[in-house]
Amino acid sequence: MTQKRLHIAIQKSGRLAEKSLDLIRDAGFRLVKSASDLAYSVENAPIDLWCVRDDDIPTFVADGVADLGMVGRNVLAERAAGPNSAPLVELMPLGFGRCRLSIAAPLNFAYAGAKSLSGLRIATTYPNLLEKFLAEQGVDAKIVTMRGAVEVAPRLKLAEVICDLVSTGATLEANGLAPLQTVLESEAVLVRAPRVASEEIERAIQSVTARFRGVIASQGAKYVMMNAPRSALPEISRILPGADAPTVTPLAGRDDVVAVHAVCQESVFWETLEALKGAGASAILVLPIEKMM
Repeated sequence: MTQKRLHIAIQKSGRLAEKSLDLIRDAGFRLVKSASDLAYSVENAPIDLWCVRDDDIPTFVADGVADLGMVGRNVLAERAAGPNSAPLVELMPLGFGRCRLSIAAPLNFAYAGAKSLSGLRIATTYPNLLEKFLAEQGVDAKIVTMRGAVEVAPRLKLAEVICDLVSTGATLEANGLAPLQTVLESEAVLVRAPRVASEEIERAIQSVTARFRGVIASQGAKYVMMNAPRSALPEISRILPGADAPTVTPLAGRDDVVAVHAVCQESVFWETLEALKGAGASAILVLPIEKMM
């Protein structure tokens, strides 16, 4: 019997495309690119990737063409805010592609809250989310839907204000605009349809999500080892950043000194090492973590 293959829809180009492929590779999946550049197969697992437009990823997943999708939460939320959209389930955030959908305006715009937008034209590529935001704020404004280059709308007199994605803010600054209010915080997320798939596909989905979680959990995490006086353990546990209770083992021939091992989920800075040293720790080692499950 032919083994069923898991299908994952990813962005074919743009800011999330390469990051999605990096995460898949870091999860241990060996990719083979098709001749058309629109698909990949995985050598060591029954998985195929479809490379599509980001706006089409929710449709691929909702219609069952793909079992999973890797897409920006902004795309997912825009679709969900529209009429007659089939619901999708967000399985997990993916830790990249962070940005925010924001109201922005020229630098001389006097902003005193959402009510300042009343009666204005607002250009956006996210009309559903903007309409929902305005309704929640009780604001009556005209939405000007654009397909791109939203930041030029005020300069071209198409709108007084815009609602667009902001990452670093450099594009806004280059066009004489400043962010005023956040409509939605976004990052890449893994989604699926709410229906139950076959047993094979469900197992594959669980494997993929477990590997992704392991990769994401290990990013920035460090494994810290040291020797320390037993009496200093409370202070050392307090100093270790983002660590659960450390593992403590006795040293041969010493009752007063122990070995301390800990996984730190936050950055370990030189100041942290100095604080540990000041608490009595010695032989401190900080190691990167490649995988964690």
